Order: sequence, then C-alpha cells, then structure tokens
Amino acid sequence: MKIAFYGSSLVSAYWNGAATYYRGLLRALAEKGYDITFYEPDVYDRQKNRDMDPPDWCKVVVYEGTVEALRAVTAEATKADIVVKASGVGFEDDLLLKEVLRNAQKGALKILWDVDAPATLAELKADPDHPLRRALPEIDLVLTYGGGDPVVSAYRAVGAAECIPVYNALDPQTHHPVPVEGRFTADLGFLGNRLPDREARVEHFFLEPASRLPNRRFLLGGSGWHDKPMSSNVNYIGHVSTRDHNAFNVTPMAVLNISRASMAENGFSPATRVFEAAGAGACLITDYWEGIDFFLKPNEEILVARDGDDVVALIAGLSRRRAQEIGERARRRVLADHTYANRAEKVDAVFRARLGARMEAAE
Repeated sequence: MKIAFYGSSLVSAYWNGAATYYRGLLRALAEKGYDITFYEPDVYDRQKNRDMDPPDWCKVVVYEGTVEALRAVTAEATKADIVVKASGVGFEDDLLLKEVLRNAQKGALKILWDVDAPATLAELKADPDHPLRRALPEIDLVLTYGGGDPVVSAYRAVGAAECIPVYNALDPQTHHPVPVEGRFTADLGFLGNRLPDREARVEHFFLEPASRLPNRRFLLGGSGWHDKPMSSNVNYIGHVSTRDHNAFNVTPMAVLNISRASMAENGFSPATRVFEAAGAGACLITDYWEGIDFFLKPNEEILVARDGDDVVALIAGLSRRRAQEIGERARRRVLADHTYANRAEKVDAVFRARLGARMEAAE
C-alpha cells in the first residue's frame, strides 16, 4: 500500500521535535511493506541543518516554501492509498490540509496525524470556525502523538469520526547505549528547544534547581537559550545533533524530561526523549504528568519530580550506581513494550481494518 505523508521534516530535526517520531514509526511501517513518500517544505533552515540523508525505506520529496510548490506536491496525493497530513508542518498548514483532502483519490484513507494534540484542541476550542474543525467531516481518522482518553474524547467532541493515540516509542537502531563523552559530563542534563509554553517550566524544573545546587554540574542543550540568564554551573552547548543524542543521554548521571505545558496538563503524552533516553540506558527524571506509570514504573524505571524542590532532592540523593540501575531497568522495559515495531503493529492493523472494510463495502 502507498502512503503519501505530508509532514514537517523527516531528514532534519532542526526546530522539528517530531522528526524522530516520524523516523521510527515510518521505518517500522516500511518494514511491514508500506511504500511511503514523505513530503516536506524547505522552511526554517531545516534543509541547511539536515542530520540524516534520505533513507532507503522512504522516498523524501522536499518542496519550496511557496503556494505553487505546495499545490504541485499535494497533487501527488491522488496516487496513494493512505494520505496523511501531519500537524505543525510549518508552511500554510490550513491550505496544505485543504489541498491534500481535495486531491486524495476516492476510497483513500484520509488521516490527520496530530503531533501536538493538546495545543491543536485548544485552538479548536477557541475558534468554532477553525479550518481544521470544518475539515474534520472529510477526515476518516485522527491519529495522535499521545494524549490518552482525554484527547480521544476532545477530538470526538469537535467532530472527529475516530481518534486513536499512537504513542512515541523507541527505535533501537537509532537510540541505544554508547560510550560516555567528556563534553557532556554533568550531574543533570536537559535537552530541549526554547519554546513559549515550556520556558517557565524549564526555569522551574532545571534552572532554579541548578542555582540551588552550586556544587553540581548541569548541562543544557537545545536552540534559543543563548540569552537566558543561568547560573555559572550550567553549561549551555546550543543545538545538539541527533547523532549526539545517545552520548548526551548516557554521559550525565541523569537526564531531565520537561513537558510542554499543554502536554503536562493533559497527561498521557510522553515526549520522544523519554523513550530515547530510556533506550540508551539513561536514568531519566521527568516532571509529573498523569499516565507516567502506563509507560515506566516510577522509582524503579523512572524518577518523577512534581516541582523544582523534588529535582533538588533527587539529584542531591542520587548515586551513579543507582542511576545506572534505574537506566538499565528502563531500557529493558522499553525494549519489551515500547518500540516503534510495537506501535507499527497497531497502526498496520488500523489501516488494514479500515481499508478492508471499504473494499468489502464496494463489492
């Protein structure tokens, strides 16, 4: 079966946190026999900051950030059995959705794949005339990056025919244990871009604890933090290429996950870094969100902080030996239950059931 997938970028993780999610899931689907073409716009300097070449398991089409180029690539949707428009593509998203739906062949499965469902749903709630809300009757299925029952119920309430969460996971070929690297030495590391709905939480869970533990070393990676005030024991290293994520995760004693505000409030939305860090065998500390124990067992496979005070206490009381034990238990758990191969089994079953039902109805 042919999939036409319109997303932000597969070949660049630059200002594009969904890249590893797309890579892991689409490679797993390709291994199940799907013929996938990924269409991505050349915007935000992503193509200048590629961190992988186009893979052999997926054709990648990069188009100019113009309306004319957008219309040309969406015309290709007519060749696909499954047409996917992801959220947050970054160039004319509303027009892209409209053109993808217009060009999809009759009988094709039309999917919205929302990689930031809590934020999207907040927009829909605030705007009854939102273009996506108007388009939902034409969309067969909404798949989401996460969100659990709250997101499912919310999408159905605004008119989605069906909504199914497909959670982040581990791609063991990409994220795995590696030797430590001295440049990433720290007691606690955090990797994330500076975003409006996460900045205050980074202050609370990372920068303030760092200022209270002057004898501990903290490592901050990600774009946009260069002018952010921080204590002298924080080593800011800027953008970290995905090729260095494993070393970044395994070298510090522990690494920190800080959810965006909307995802923390909604729950059941583990970031990709949760599984990436666990797959590398890192000891992960996460801010609290409902549903953590659905993925990893608190205090045994992951440590949980409800506020900055908890982060201070956890780092002050954590030994390297215990951190390594937690990281190894987390790695075994995600390899067993949370790989993209696991997720692809579910997605494949969903696709085949719906396309099979259409074929039967057409007979």
